[in-house]
Amino acid sequence: MPRAIDQWWRYPGYAFRVLGSEKSFRKNPVIGNPRFNELGLHRERVRLAAGMAAYRRRLLGVSVSAAEREAFQRDGFVIRENALPADVFQRIRDYLKNEPLPAREMRQGQTVTRMTPINRNALGKLPDLARFSNDPSIAGLIRYVGGIGGDPVYFIQTVIAEPAIQEADPQTALHADTFHSSSKAWLFLDDVGPDDGPFVFVPGSHRLTEKRLEWEYRQSLVASADGRTHHAEGSFRITPEELSTLGDFTPRKVVVSANTLVVADTYAFHSRAVSHRHTVRVELHAYHRGNPFAPLPLSATALVPGLRDRRLDIFLALSDRKAKRDGRIPTWRDVGACTAYSEPHI
Repeated sequence: MPRAIDQWWRYPGYAFRVLGSEKSFRKNPVIGNPRFNELGLHRERVRLAAGMAAYRRRLLGVSVSAAEREAFQRDGFVIRENALPADVFQRIRDYLKNEPLPAREMRQGQTVTRMTPINRNALGKLPDLARFSNDPSIAGLIRYVGGIGGDPVYFIQTVIAEPAIQEADPQTALHADTFHSSSKAWLFLDDVGPDDGPFVFVPGSHRLTEKRLEWEYRQSLVASADGRTHHAEGSFRITPEELSTLGDFTPRKVVVSANTLVVADTYAFHSRAVSHRHTVRVELHAYHRGNPFAPLPLSATALVPGLRDRRLDIFLALSDRKAKRDGRIPTWRDVGACTAYSEPHI
């Protein structure tokens, strides 16, 4: 493979992507350049992105209750119990337990994640799913927590832990998804106890403090050569010892009852809990990430009719095409139709 420096014509593109959500220190030699970061490139991207997110939240907050705004400002995540009407929730869970839908799976060590898009096909078979994916109150909360306008991407997610497989899941290490605020939402279809592989979150770590900014700066100087793939790709990992130097932080297992919605800013440190027994966790899931430097919380997808519910299908089709071109197996493998609760296929 040619060295990046030999592909000089690519550098205008690398430089342009600094102005967006690009995060990889390994793939983008401008973002990962130690000299540029010594001069403050990454630090200023982080600082500016945090300021823009705070500005957009002031505009987005009008659609969120005062109690949920307060919970987010304090913790970095919001918990909403009894998120859907009981009868709607029961119909959704019963359907997903028994009816197969086209799905994809990805394995990371001992964990398999299944993705079932909430698209026109799924909505046509179970219109109740729209009570999650088209609910203005849920979408408004996801936008507010992520500090970004636009439309989240929705799907059904199954997380299956197989501890008999002796290979680490990289998502069980505390990490931030990227250098700026973004949001993820989980509406849990079953009770999630402390031993069910729950979501782990570090309350308060979503705030950009001087200590966090200095830590980000130090990581940026060496991230491009880091042996941890996700860290080098811009999803910084942090050890408990490092975390203790940034403040009085304590990771918390988010233990919830069925029909509870959790929406979190994934700039905060978080992880999956390690499962010591076979577990299956199913949730209605959404993620939301956009250009962290956009001045206004607007939706580009709203300009293209019919695009909103097809974005995940388009992304998967493009990923399949790229994997075929590169002669490799896609990250998200097509496993055909299966129920949300079925055992893994990969």
